[in-house]
Amino acid sequence: MTNTKAPELKLTKMSNVDLQEVNWLWYPYIALGKITIIQGDPGQGKTHFLLKIAAACSKGEPLPDAPESEPINVIYQTAEDGLGDTIKPRLMKGGADEEHIFNINEDEKPVTMLDPRVEQAIIATGAKLVIFDPIQAYLGEKVDINSAVEVRGVLSAVGRLAEKYNCAIVLIGHLNKSQTSNSAQRGMGSMDIRANARSVLLVGRLKDDPEVRVVVHDKSSLAIEGRTIAFKLDDDNGLEFIDGYEHVTAYDILSTLPSSNNNSTTKVGQAAELIKDILTTRRIPANEIFARAKEMGISARTVNEAKKLIPGLRTIKNGNHWEWELTEETDDSNKEGCMNATVSE
Repeated sequence: MTNTKAPELKLTKMSNVDLQEVNWLWYPYIALGKITIIQGDPGQGKTHFLLKIAAACSKGEPLPDAPESEPINVIYQTAEDGLGDTIKPRLMKGGADEEHIFNINEDEKPVTMLDPRVEQAIIATGAKLVIFDPIQAYLGEKVDINSAVEVRGVLSAVGRLAEKYNCAIVLIGHLNKSQTSNSAQRGMGSMDIRANARSVLLVGRLKDDPEVRVVVHDKSSLAIEGRTIAFKLDDDNGLEFIDGYEHVTAYDILSTLPSSNNNSTTKVGQAAELIKDILTTRRIPANEIFARAKEMGISARTVNEAKKLIPGLRTIKNGNHWEWELTEETDDSNKEGCMNATVSE
């Protein structure tokens, strides 16, 4: 039998803890030494917005409500856009000093957030801003974005990396398919992603004027939330910040997002969409699905009702617990039936 020695108890008096001032890349939106999340549906302007920030930082130019600063180095990793045909043109329109913006080459092996090359790149460049676009592409292929335990392990390490080098690490995220207007429940994957971030920004369009995109400061753990920022995109000049939309809230954005199905607001419909999202990549223990649903205010009874309506969903006994998986029989043709179902709560 292996003898495992219990860890030694160590106590710290709060009277012996030194006060630590928060340093900012962009007050109060992006703190140095911390994780920030910028999320929204595809096509809302998240990448345009981040590249504008990167461009400004590369030249030390002021961002909204912020003074000029010294130019800094930026690391930008993207799994969705080409460097030459998308990223570089947007940086050029933003007036970036491209000598200050770097990308870790992924030709031989994809980069993950915990890849040693990330820390090596931060050391080599002295970067103060590191961006991963999108979150799920850089967690690692064996990490389930819906697993609180797995996500927490990765992001805790990422947070320590940010703190160690006093750099801001920004993660770009998508929204899930839930139709709730509660922003805390709208990020794709486990809610531990949001929990690990000290600041969350939500990007979306205005219903009455879709040419206007707004950035709402949805979560702020280190300062009072900043005002809502608005911008427009122009083919010739790129992104232009505009005034007059400080009143817009996260609720305003989320309550006007288009629904993928007109009947998807039923609880069973939301549960069905959640199950499909979670089971996209692999077999998942049933208790993880129920836990994720509970975070979104969906009862176990509703989840079980939704399960019956999803073709190709199998339940498998694995030891003393059950697991769910989607087989090739799953077909979106039954999606409308799932969305139309209703169950009394």
